[in-house]
Amino acid sequence: MMSNAIVMALAPVFFVLLLGYAAGKLHIVDNHQVDGLNALVMDFALPASLFAATASASRSQMIEQAPLFLVFGVTMLLLYVAWYFAVRTFSNVSRSDASLQALTIGFPNLAGVGLPIVSSVLGPTGTVPVAVALASGSILISPLTLIIVEMSRGKAHGAEMSVMQILTAIRRALTKPIVLAPALGILLSLSDLKLDALADACLSLIESAGVALFLTGLILSAQSFQLDWKVVAATAASDVIRPLLAVAVVYFFPISSEAAKTAILLAAVPSGFFGILFAVNYRLDSATAGSMVIASTGFSIATMAIAIAVLFSH
Repeated sequence: MMSNAIVMALAPVFFVLLLGYAAGKLHIVDNHQVDGLNALVMDFALPASLFAATASASRSQMIEQAPLFLVFGVTMLLLYVAWYFAVRTFSNVSRSDASLQALTIGFPNLAGVGLPIVSSVLGPTGTVPVAVALASGSILISPLTLIIVEMSRGKAHGAEMSVMQILTAIRRALTKPIVLAPALGILLSLSDLKLDALADACLSLIESAGVALFLTGLILSAQSFQLDWKVVAATAASDVIRPLLAVAVVYFFPISSEAAKTAILLAAVPSGFFGILFAVNYRLDSATAGSMVIASTGFSIATMAIAIAVLFSH
């Protein structure tokens, strides 16, 4: 029974991922010209999903998710900071590329993999915690990455950045749709205002985790996979250390057992594609992040199955 639930949770996710990968490899879709699809996902589909999911939750539901937001945010930040400083210390990597790698490892693929898996395991109620977890990453470490990248770009065009240039970089990062949408959705939910049925219907037509997952596969098909110590370490950090870190963080925070299980399951989701998409946007190194995501996603077939079996076998 449990093995069937695991297959039902994982198979559709990897089917769509492989579909995008095959579409790129077979040249059905041009995997080197993904700017349009990238804009669709990052500026429209994902922000719409995040806003609709958070804004449609009641105030009490959103307050109940506060511990999850905190636990997941702390887990991602700890892993993000650890990887950033480790890779800056032990390899010749720029600040921008280090931040993109840290984002890839710290922020799991909640939109493409987490949402369908949690919805399959928990049912329709799983949408809200996934949206809150996505919001925590979008509000905390995505802007941090964008700020580092924007500031690095500014320094590349001259000497030290002025205060105004730094503020401009921060403003650009914080006004991205992927950052604004979940923040506005949470504020709407906490204000106890209901999302209008018409607005919800309109947003539901553009939101789609499947598009994000297909795009991930499509982008990965254009990457040359290189297995080195950094990719192996990144896979271990994403698929093993992150969920174990979530277990440790849960131990120190007062959180219900159900919320704790959800947080750990979400932490077990493989590396996210935001680092790749940001790299494509800023014309940075997407190959390393791509190799990390490929390895993490493949290995997660085993680790996700173990996580689901251990957490939800009773």
